[in-house]
Amino acid sequence: MRGTREQRLPSLAAIQAFEAAARLGGFEPAGAELGVTASAIGKRIGTLEAQLDTVLFVRGRRGATLTPAGREYLEQVRSALGQLSAAALKARAEPPTELLRVVSTPTFARQVLIPYLPEFTDRHPQVDLEILFSVPYLEIAPPNADLWIRFGNGQYPGLHVQQLTDDEVFAVCSPGYQKRHGPFERPGDLARAALLRCPMEPWRPWFDRAGLGWPEPTKGVWLVDLGMVLAAAHAGQGVALGRKTLAAEWLNEGKLVRLFDVTSRGEFQYYLCHEQRRPLQGGARAFADWIAGVCAHIARR
Repeated sequence: MRGTREQRLPSLAAIQAFEAAARLGGFEPAGAELGVTASAIGKRIGTLEAQLDTVLFVRGRRGATLTPAGREYLEQVRSALGQLSAAALKARAEPPTELLRVVSTPTFARQVLIPYLPEFTDRHPQVDLEILFSVPYLEIAPPNADLWIRFGNGQYPGLHVQQLTDDEVFAVCSPGYQKRHGPFERPGDLARAALLRCPMEPWRPWFDRAGLGWPEPTKGVWLVDLGMVLAAAHAGQGVALGRKTLAAEWLNEGKLVRLFDVTSRGEFQYYLCHEQRRPLQGGARAFADWIAGVCAHIARR
């Protein structure tokens, strides 16, 4: 076929007319199949021939016969139509995905979400999950989220709140720190320890449960993230307050050890929140049920 001056794609209607006429052996049967007149088929094919600058059919009294160029073009057209048909079938076969944006505190995401996340993604491959971070102490969170995992007192006006944890708080340190600065046999022995501080986990409630009349510590390393506090304890920088939901992995692996049998109920807990005006559906509902189950499993372990 000769090159064209104007590289325009032929219309799908013209290509369908050409393929039907070639397959059925004439313009009239092609028109009957496509629901148009034989004259309309002829005009579409004529336009196609003009675009290609190539004669595709030899017209005669007994109908239209493909030229050698027409037979060559027919092979190309059938291949292209087959690919389009396969693409359409594939698009229909693939289930639509659902975008789900979840905002979490960094520590909860690192210690709870990420280790267990394959369970959710395997069960719900249609959910396209995005996990974004918030900073609870500074009240900084990305906008336009579907779900928030928040650490606080559970009082969030305008949000539906589901409590995920009911953690107790206890003292932990690394085995190395205990060996160097212990023994820690009674809570009062912490007088010679470096206490790691975090505004999200104050020491005073634990002191009260331990029968110590100590004020909130004002010296020592101060960190604004619960995960950083546990990491500092693991690094041997002092004694921290931990909770099972966040410290379970380190405790199970022996990277942290629990001191004493004294516990206090955490002043703050983790909550799953969403806008009251947007009831949970689809992937959001599935995620809410799943993460509640994960937290319940950790609490029982």
